[in-house]
Amino acid sequence: MSIKLGFIGTGNMGSALIKGISASGLLKASDIYITDIDTKRAIELCEETGVNRLDSNAEIVEKTDVIMLAVKPNIVEIALSDCKDKFDTQKILVSVAAGVPIKKYKGIIGEDKKVIRVMPNTPALVGEGMTLLSKCSKVTEDELKTVQGLFDCVGKTEILDENLMSEVIALTSSSPAYIFILIEAMADGAVLSGIPRPLAYKLAAQAVLGSAKMVLETGKHPGELKDQVCSPAGTTIAAVASLEEDAFRSTIIKAMEACTKRALELAKL
Repeated sequence: MSIKLGFIGTGNMGSALIKGISASGLLKASDIYITDIDTKRAIELCEETGVNRLDSNAEIVEKTDVIMLAVKPNIVEIALSDCKDKFDTQKILVSVAAGVPIKKYKGIIGEDKKVIRVMPNTPALVGEGMTLLSKCSKVTEDELKTVQGLFDCVGKTEILDENLMSEVIALTSSSPAYIFILIEAMADGAVLSGIPRPLAYKLAAQAVLGSAKMVLETGKHPGELKDQVCSPAGTTIAAVASLEEDAFRSTIIKAMEACTKRALELAKL
């Protein structure tokens, strides 16, 4: 891949992408440029990965072809204020800021500019992320594939219509939190039975990891896989019956509905 890649922001997600891309060999570290208001963190990241540090957002845009805006949604305008005039019609702005629509960026850097909106999740930190990408009409399919390839370095990717970006937050971006609660609760139940807590966390996490891998690799319906574990009058069906009695499915669905509702509210703001 022969592009120069810039990062405005090197927080958790920015750092995960920088490390994943540089480690993959897809781009040379010398072709990646970063900047961050936390100079110490940026310097440490450069020392760890071999990427280059620049002093300003404007320099990042001038120097690179694809610019990753890896900042919090509330500082998007501030981050772009001193570099918006540096974008031309060939550069691509890629934003990971949750809930900020493409039209917002167009209003800042220009309607004729190229913008891709992406929504990664925190498992990208360990190379198992799930990232959704949406593009504006100015971005070509080849350019979208190029950017998609960058996010493939930290997990899986899918293309999604931007109209569904807020609706899918509950399923991808926010969902790790539900799984962490599930792992914690499973471990608590194990500790209650006498299993040491460190071992309980490890066993619960591996059970979730293995179960997810079975869904992805077998292609079987989750319900079919669940039925394979539930022997007649056995221990698992007793647990499943208890979950159903306490509205486990309904609770998850309601949580996702609440998440989607809030996402839509934030998008309007």
